[in-house]
Amino acid sequence: MNGKKKVLVYECISGGGFASPEGGWPDPGLLAQGRAMRDALAADLQRLDDVALTCVASPYAPLPAALAGVRCLDAGDGGQAAADFLAREAPGHDRVWVVAPECDDLLAQLSACVGAERWVGCTTPAIRVAASKSATRDRLAAAGIAVPAAWRPGEPEPAAGTGWIVKPDDGAGSVDAQRYADFAAARDDLLARLDRGAPSTLEAWTEGIPLSLSLLCRSGRAELLAINRQRIVSSPGSAVVYQGVDIGVAPIHGSAGGRLAALGQQIAAALPGLAGYVGVDVVWPARSLSEDATPVVIEINPRVTCAYVGLSAALGRNLAGEILNARATEALQHGLH
Repeated sequence: MNGKKKVLVYECISGGGFASPEGGWPDPGLLAQGRAMRDALAADLQRLDDVALTCVASPYAPLPAALAGVRCLDAGDGGQAAADFLAREAPGHDRVWVVAPECDDLLAQLSACVGAERWVGCTTPAIRVAASKSATRDRLAAAGIAVPAAWRPGEPEPAAGTGWIVKPDDGAGSVDAQRYADFAAARDDLLARLDRGAPSTLEAWTEGIPLSLSLLCRSGRAELLAINRQRIVSSPGSAVVYQGVDIGVAPIHGSAGGRLAALGQQIAAALPGLAGYVGVDVVWPARSLSEDATPVVIEINPRVTCAYVGLSAALGRNLAGEILNARATEALQHGLH
């Protein structure tokens, strides 16, 4: 590959992918998160001398002044499907870096659409496992990793616990997640969702500290970059609400960090195909990180998450550059260009 690498960044929400069919704006909260992730990723890539960066924007989310000089690709008002847009634009670039939710198989479809030769991030099969909470739970449990207990229709009712949560099987974060104190209420919610044809899952509620791990995955290994704390608001009988994330709340070389770093490596081994930035939602079932505990994995996000924002500066590294370099090394190993 001669000259600068042509890299296309497409964050689905700010790129118009979640606009309503009538052209209405995406949810303001989701749009703000999407813009923040796009701009952080683009800022890292903009600093690389060997990258010619193109960033997708929409009327809802123009590029900020800090990204002046970056080629802007107008995605319009979201009237065209994300897959159709990328199928047209990807061939003009050496690498395509997509940030999109896993729900409705969207991220996996975009990965397949772009193709392994250009795609930056996790493989399509790994994305499909991570996109399903039940598939992820089964895969990690088989590897000896702690996950929440779950209930499926037809199974005996579980003993009383610390509560229950019902959520979409392929949902992102806390979207449509409902917490219950009573199992019967949680079971009825699950059955109603399934009757409506909405793939859903019922898990035991895990009390503890909600964390988000930032992992850098390459060649089947995972480096723990940061331990982040999620701001989650919930109580029995109400929806679970995500209010943001605080990055770097604990040292990665402390006692909890050592255990979480080992967990990251277990996850990378259990789910081959994780690559680049990966977020893992975990509950540390104790009152503080100084207490000994076995972390419980809630879900894996096979893509850039909100915790990426500000992380490169906090670590004094250019994570996007490291990921592109790792991607180039793996491409050579696997005969890709």
